Amino acid sequence: MIHLYLIRHAQSYNNALDDVRLRVCDPPLTELGHRQAEILAQYLSGQQLCGNGQHLRLVCSPMLRALQTARYLQQALGVTPEVWVDIHEHGGIYLDNWEQGSRFGCPGMTRSQILEQFPDYRLPAEITEQGWWQGGFEELWACQARAIKVANALRQPVTGDVCLIVMSHATFLSCLLKALYNLLPGEQMWFSHRNTGISHLHVDGECRLSTRYLNQIGHLPPGLVT
Repeated sequence: MIHLYLIRHAQSYNNALDDVRLRVCDPPLTELGHRQAEILAQYLSGQQLCGNGQHLRLVCSPMLRALQTARYLQQALGVTPEVWVDIHEHGGIYLDNWEQGSRFGCPGMTRSQILEQFPDYRLPAEITEQGWWQGGFEELWACQARAIKVANALRQPVTGDVCLIVMSHATFLSCLLKALYNLLPGEQMWFSHRNTGISHLHVDGECRLSTRYLNQIGHLPPGLVT
């Protein structure tokens, strides 16, 4: 059985903007976001995430805000983050050309850049010195296809019980939940995740899915909910 925790990263610079024209392509956490991530980690460290004999894993997106949020969980839970490129946010790394009304892709962090800040994270071979993202703006259908791919991987049989924390992003997590529930494309439906919101699901040995809760933010005091 897989005990699955889907978590959105803490507040990023772009999340806090009033003017979206000021957004950056790979935003870091805000000061408030760092506080959210710290509280999230403290909360999870006090929970019974895994029973006896269960293996805890933490996987995260290669985007900076997810990498930074995962570091707090690493310190609190004593687990080394593994980077999964396929759980990055919809769109990839991009900026808007407001004058022309278009979007253009930007390179993702290189392997060296990630390891400089997060030296013990486990990176897949596909993250090279050319940067993990080399595409333009990713359309929603491509994000949904990634979500189906990840959902299918999560449905694969595992040996014993695994506790898996997935540190990802709002739109991708919505797509992933719809993929797990066989609701794609389903563009009229949205599964919301606030910053550091947690959804808890189980996938049993026969690929049956059960939902414990969605978008739980009870660990955050009201002044830190974003």
